[in-house]
Amino acid sequence: MLAPTCLVFLILGQAPAAQSAREMYKLIDAEWEHAMEVNPTWASSLGDRRWNDRWEDLSLNAIEREQKHAQQVLAQLATFDRSQFTAEEQLDLDLFRHGYELRVEEFPFGWHFIAINQREGVQTADELADSLRFESVKDYEDWLARLRSLSANIDQTTALMREGIKRRMVQPRVTMQRVPGQIAKQIVDDPERSPFFKPFRRWPSDIAAVDRERISAAARDTIRTAVVPAYRKFQKFFSDEYLPACFDGVGAWRMADGDKLYAFQARRHTTTKLSPQEIHDIGQREVKRIRAEMEKVKAAAGFKGTMPEFFHFLRTAPQFFCKTPDELLQTYQALTKRIDPTLVKVFRTLPRMPYGIEVIPEKIAPDTTTAYYRPPAADGSRAGSYFVNLYRPETRPKWEMMALSLHEGVPGHHFQIALAQERTGMPQFRRHAHFTAYIEGWGLYAESLGEELGLYDDPYSKFGQLTYEMWRAVRLVVDTGIHALQWERQQAIDFFKENAPKAELDIVNEVDRYISWPGQALAYKIGELKLKELRARSRQVLGEKFDLREFHDVVLLGGAVPLDILESRVNEWLKSKIP
Repeated sequence: MLAPTCLVFLILGQAPAAQSAREMYKLIDAEWEHAMEVNPTWASSLGDRRWNDRWEDLSLNAIEREQKHAQQVLAQLATFDRSQFTAEEQLDLDLFRHGYELRVEEFPFGWHFIAINQREGVQTADELADSLRFESVKDYEDWLARLRSLSANIDQTTALMREGIKRRMVQPRVTMQRVPGQIAKQIVDDPERSPFFKPFRRWPSDIAAVDRERISAAARDTIRTAVVPAYRKFQKFFSDEYLPACFDGVGAWRMADGDKLYAFQARRHTTTKLSPQEIHDIGQREVKRIRAEMEKVKAAAGFKGTMPEFFHFLRTAPQFFCKTPDELLQTYQALTKRIDPTLVKVFRTLPRMPYGIEVIPEKIAPDTTTAYYRPPAADGSRAGSYFVNLYRPETRPKWEMMALSLHEGVPGHHFQIALAQERTGMPQFRRHAHFTAYIEGWGLYAESLGEELGLYDDPYSKFGQLTYEMWRAVRLVVDTGIHALQWERQQAIDFFKENAPKAELDIVNEVDRYISWPGQALAYKIGELKLKELRARSRQVLGEKFDLREFHDVVLLGGAVPLDILESRVNEWLKSKIP
């Protein structure tokens, strides 16, 4: 919170005297506590259980209050004399301020009125339970308290979406048509069939039977009398009011100040100053380059047909597909076991926290992507999770699975995020920083490491790696095409299909993801290109003295940062290595 004395200075228009680094860290610590309190579901997912009985306050008053709070924090940060700080203190100050500056810049666009999409929102709120520990009576009572207040959270979401309708800040109808089916899965006749009842199906042995029955009975009653009616009400609003108000076409450019909004999101997610057109052009060049690499691998596989024919072969040949969800899961598990022993070849520092493979919930599997990662709890109570999609295994080729596992598991997301969380010498906000270009750039870069780890041991798995790299290059073209250059949805789908052999189900889900989440998909390729550029420069400067394991320490052990700061960090390391 902003100190009362600073509020006085703000009111009087005076500037307080420059403050010390010690005062800066006091502010940083206080703001972390504030962030946990106003984002209780995030706190819960990190293992901080102090607010496990509540949801975020999504009222417009609360959102506007937090905006004013961010402005006050920026005013207080302006009182620090950066020149008096050490290099590491300056970095902490710059990164801390960066987050508040982004929040203040984004607010006028009204993106907070886009309260849900086809992948997440109040219709999937039950999934929070999968991130929580249920070990004591209080844990179950906290979840019960969340059930009792869920209807208020849904009402707040509805109010934001109604305001979004007035301001023409809505999603396209083509993606929102997926949501009614998701809401319907929350409307059950039997409370025990509700996804929210899942925690009450398993109890620790040391919780007394009387407590189990008391809490379970209360949960059944709350689901029947509050949760299900709230979703019925939300479903009616969504179908009668929101869906008809959605855009017929796609693209952020249709929104108020949509071009400026998208340019902001492009800068935010890539942590660069690249314009949408510049990003689009980079994507086109990368598509052309990777296409040439694909031709070489096709020849190495002995395939004599054209590239479209090779794509068709990869999409349809039975040899590339599992027959059942169980077989698909077992294949993922076997692949990840192959990766682990190879990591010491290119990494000096390994995370202590393990990770495991989990299955994407059935209710969202048809509408979501091939896989995703959930970070471990910061308190060490929950491992990292690599979620895989087992829906329609006949559409999920084996040749893509190694690249995907390198990205989502190790040495990709789990490796990078777990190492950052374990850096106890950094402030909490840095240990959990989310700069998309760095995090997703690292994930894509990690896919390329499969080559030197000896994991792409046949032309098809190597083609899978190129397919995934092409996928991220296509994103640069398609995302900017949709949101800045006024491409239609089918145009984006066709461009994707022409340049990557991914299954049509994945392609459609991916394009719909880009439609609903402008700019986020740009981060992957832009971040990966910067990492590869820095690695090549380091090798050129150091020659035989270049140590890839040491380079990876330099990149990873400072946590996620914007790309320009990452470049500065690598440059400082290079200077230290040259006599």
